[in-house]
Amino acid sequence: MPENTTTAPVSAITKSSIPKVSTLNTAHLGLIAVIIVAVIITSIGTDSFLTANNLVNVLRQVSVLAVLAAGLTMLMISGGIDFSLGSNLAVTMGIVAQMLTLEVDTFLAIMIGLVCATAIGFVNGLVVTYTKVTPFVATLATATLLDGLALLVIDGLSVSAQNKLYEFGNGAVFGIPYILLAAIVICVIVGLVLRYTAFGRNTFAMGGNEEVARLTGIPVARNKILLYSAGGLLAGLAGVMMLARLGAASPGVGGLALELQAVAAVVIGGTALVGGKGSIIGTVLGVLLLGIVANALNLLGVSSYYQDMSVGAVLLIAAIMNVVQWRRRKL
Repeated sequence: MPENTTTAPVSAITKSSIPKVSTLNTAHLGLIAVIIVAVIITSIGTDSFLTANNLVNVLRQVSVLAVLAAGLTMLMISGGIDFSLGSNLAVTMGIVAQMLTLEVDTFLAIMIGLVCATAIGFVNGLVVTYTKVTPFVATLATATLLDGLALLVIDGLSVSAQNKLYEFGNGAVFGIPYILLAAIVICVIVGLVLRYTAFGRNTFAMGGNEEVARLTGIPVARNKILLYSAGGLLAGLAGVMMLARLGAASPGVGGLALELQAVAAVVIGGTALVGGKGSIIGTVLGVLLLGIVANALNLLGVSSYYQDMSVGAVLLIAAIMNVVQWRRRKL
């Protein structure tokens, strides 16, 4: 999947000034090596890991996280962050499920859910841009509000999607799940935007130095709002995908737990915590690693408590490595 992995200097706002870089960098190759090692170890520990059914199941499970992480990648490259994406996903699931229960047309129900999700992202963008509240604080507060709203929408009960999204969530073409194809298309689009558009180049420039980016004429405020709105839209799409896969909107699905997995995937993939550097390929590799580890622990019969601990441990290690790499670049 194409994307820009280079920290963009603010002066580099034209396509011709961006250096030609390889699609895969050393960090990506190292991450691929870790994934291969994880696959080999798991394959030795259990015979069921490399079966076709299990591999398809893993890819289907990580598809939702990949879409959520794609939106977060754009935001973190720009120097921002949104901790409410997982909660936005839960709200979207509830809205669409309730619409389907009321016999609203499936396409219309999905559109209503996506509009609401985008509006939530838009409001986050306005708050972060014009109140100057730290994105971490603003979006964490929004996440708390949305967690409550998600429960309110479904009244604390599981709400069935009436099997209207079953084919999308469980069907496949040539053995490839529809939900996986959707995730691939979305990640490719995000990668193309980051690499080949002025908006993408400006996103890297904003993450490199927001004030200098503003002085060079980049519409920072407008781009911030667009980025948060796009993040909200992708969270909504991930919510529709999750609803299709599970068949119902239920309490406890999504929220901060899923958001932290997305953050872990993005950081593992090499996106800088301070902005200005990142890649969709890295994020996708991070998502795959988390999916493989979770599946391996399940197959090996490891307690779910340890699974949660593993995500936290991987995130901490990735964050430390991220900071170390950033300090080396500064030397």
